Parts: sequence; structure tokens; C-alpha cells
Amino acid sequence: MFDNLSDRLSKTLKNISGRGRLTEDNIKDTLREVRMALLEADVALPVIREFIAKVKEQAVGKDVSKSLSPGQFFVKIVQKELEAAMGEVNEGLDLKAAPPAVILMAGLQGAGKTTSVAKLAKFLTEREKKKVLVVSVDVYRPAAIKQLETLAKEIDVAFFPSDDKQKPIDIATAAVDHAKKNFFDVLIVDTAGRLHIDKDMMAEIQQLHAAINPIETLFTVDAMTGQDAANTAKAFNEALPLTGIILTKTDGDARGGAALSIRHITGKPIKFMGVGEKIEALEPFHPDRIASRILGMGDVLSLVEEIEHKVDRKQAEKLAKKVKSGKGFNLEDFRDQLVQMKNMGGMMGMMDKLPGMGNMSAKIKDQMDDKVTVRMEAIINSMTPGERERPDVIKGSRKRRIAAGSGTQIQDVNKLLKQFTQMQKMMKKMSGKGGMKKMMRSMQGMMPPGGGMGGGMGGMFGR
Repeated sequence: MFDNLSDRLSKTLKNISGRGRLTEDNIKDTLREVRMALLEADVALPVIREFIAKVKEQAVGKDVSKSLSPGQFFVKIVQKELEAAMGEVNEGLDLKAAPPAVILMAGLQGAGKTTSVAKLAKFLTEREKKKVLVVSVDVYRPAAIKQLETLAKEIDVAFFPSDDKQKPIDIATAAVDHAKKNFFDVLIVDTAGRLHIDKDMMAEIQQLHAAINPIETLFTVDAMTGQDAANTAKAFNEALPLTGIILTKTDGDARGGAALSIRHITGKPIKFMGVGEKIEALEPFHPDRIASRILGMGDVLSLVEEIEHKVDRKQAEKLAKKVKSGKGFNLEDFRDQLVQMKNMGGMMGMMDKLPGMGNMSAKIKDQMDDKVTVRMEAIINSMTPGERERPDVIKGSRKRRIAAGSGTQIQDVNKLLKQFTQMQKMMKKMSGKGGMKKMMRSMQGMMPPGGGMGGGMGGMFGR
């Protein structure tokens, strides 16, 4: 998300960063560029007008701190206003009610509502250690009930059965009763997708809301619909007392108009964003971190949290012991690392959160493409256990067999073996004294020129 906006703003703000003083004249062109960048990102016009006015008001004629150049000061103002537009801080769920805390999910059909119910249930179970029950009251689409049941089974969360012959209110009240009797902390109610112009369907969800009195009413909306997402959320908010938004499909949205418009138009916070199709792909929405990401400053906090929650700690410790004991790092271990990376949103998902990565050239981004990771995994899977253990035996005829088995070219196999050798050297350095620092220097050496990693990472690890 925000790829286009991030590129435009980075170039625009670079032009002003060398200015000695900020005046109305010299920020005029920059503000025009910022306005164009926001328009292209499909941000709502009222939001753009207010954003530009606030940036201009704060930038012109203000005393600049001695520790910042005027250009840096301007970037800081833009960052602060991006945060303000999106809500400044993450607003979590209010689950303080007497159990069960009821969460009602509303949204249009096709916005990813049922999947979001499962993602939220998994998030609350794993991160918040809550006992969660899910129920579907979508009696108009029997497949929706089955879909939620299947997802609940997949994430090992309790599912309250229902069928299309029942009334939504009857299902929901029975689920609340069941949740109370069985000491569930949270009940998530999945409703039918509906349009705000469908009066009967809107009346039904209003009655449902009154019957179960949820502590949270979340609206699920597709980020790819841009500022329309904000307008749809506003219409729903007029009919239902929404408490927050879940922005879905943000991984497919390169513009970011929805994220920057929703808070201003609805007055409601974005609480979560869906960042992929997998059930784990739900993140709390942190405006400050998102603003930092938009401006190419990275989001190290989210990356650290992701590593904590998604990396298999036992496996990582096992590998560390193996490398330290001198048993080495083989292709089986390399494949495990690729799988872990895929679970964390892939190489580009991780790179986007690192400072300085916004400056990567298109050529380098292509090399980081997650399709490359899938190809590498396929190549390793085409090897015999002996070849994975001792890659030095992989010569001509073996390379041809591995390439044919994985649907790749011999040069792809050669490239993988070269990358593996570099990783092996890095692991050796890491197992010695001062390992992490040495490893980061090796990584910088591996990055192609202009990769942006040198400046960003060097500063973090003190070259």
C-alpha cells in the first residue's frame, strides 16, 4: 500500500530538503506536488484541502529547531499531518465489557468480511489470549455460514452453528446466550453483506444491533475502492453507531486513498488492516508507523512485532545451536528460512518496513520479488536429501535434473547456489563474536549498488 504516494512524496520532499529557509514562495511548488500526489492516491478532496492548509500554516514563518534543517522540518510537518489525517495513534478494541464482549461485523458483500472475522478471531486468540466464539447470521448466503465454519476449524476457534431457515436475530441472541453459559471472552457476529441503499437490509442490521448491543461495531471495507470506501463507511455510520473500521486488501492497494480519507470523513478510527490473504495477515493500524512508511522511513517496530509473533522460535534456536556447534548451514535450513520469510509477508513485505528501502530502484525490487522466493523453494524441493545436505556435489547433470524438476533454468539453479553460499558465509560470521554486526555488514555488501540499504541499515548498526 502507498507505493505510488510514497514514490511521489519522496521525490517531492527531496527537492525541498536542501532549502535554507521555508517561505511561501519556495514551498508553493512543493505543496502543489504534494497535492497532486494525494489526488493520484485517490484521497478525498476535503481531506486534501485541509491537509495542504495545515502543512502551509505550520511551515511558513515558523522558527526551525537548530537540530533540523528547514527541509527536514518540512518533512516532519508532513509526517505529523499524515498521522493526524489517519488518527495519530492506534485505537484498539474495547473489550472491557462483562463477558462476552460482542463484536458485530458489517460491510458490503465481497469486502472480505467473513475472512476478517476469522483473522480477528485468530488475532484475539493468539495475541490477546481470549476465548473466542464466532457465529454467522448471513442466512441469505448459506455458503457464508459454511465458509466461516471451515475457517473456524482451520484456526481452532469455536463456531456456533446456524442455518438459512433461522432469523438473524434469533441466531445472534442464541449465540450470546451460549457464549455466556460457556464463559467465552469474545463473540464475533458475522452479518450478511449489504448496501446502505437497501432499506430493508439496513433496518434488519439496526434491529440486530439493538438486540445484542455490541461493544464494538466494525465496518469492513475494501481499500482498493479508494475514497469510495470512506463514503460507504460514512453512509453505514449514519445508520449504525460504528466504533471502527477494518481496511481489507491493503496489499493490493498501491494508492492508499481509503486509509487517508476514512478518519476525516467518518470520524471513526481504522483499527485493523488486512495485509494479505492468509489468516495471519491482519495488523493493528498504527497511523504513526504508516506515515513513516509512506515517507520511506520504514516501520521497524511493526517488523520487530511481526518477527516476535510469526517466527518459529524453537526452529530459530535449533538453527542457531546447529550453526554455533560448527555443523554448518545447509540447503534444508535455507529453505526453512525462505518459508519463514513467506509467513511474514515475503521479502518485499519485510523490506518495505526497513528504513531507506523506498529508494530502491525498480531493478532491485524485481530481484526482491516474492515470486523469486517461490522459485528458490521449488529448486530446493527438486533436490535429493543428500544434495541439500552437501550442495558441493551439485554439478552439470544434477543441475539439469534439478532445473527440469522445478520448471526453472540452469542459471536459476546457479543463482540459488550462489545466494546460498553467501548466506552460509553470513551464518558463519554470525556464530562468532560480534556476530550480528558482522552479519549486517555482509548483508550490506550483498545488496546491489543503490539499494538504499547501506544508509538505512548502516545507521542502525553503526558501521
